[in-house]
Amino acid sequence: MSINEKMSILEVVQKYPQTVEVFQNYGMGCLGCSAARFENIEQGAGAHGIDIKALTADLNKVIAGNK
Repeated sequence: MSINEKMSILEVVQKYPQTVEVFQNYGMGCLGCSAARFENIEQGAGAHGIDIKALTADLNKVIAGNK
């Protein structure tokens, strides 16, 4: 399974705890934020001005074990 921009931030972090560092590296320290409960990755990245394609690529690298 791969991560895509429509997935919930909270869902991804719960399923793949190793992604927390990637979100933090992109400046998305919102994992404890209430918005993380209902925002998907695309919405969260957009709110922070983050390149969604780069973020999802890096998230998928981490879950594949390719840091």
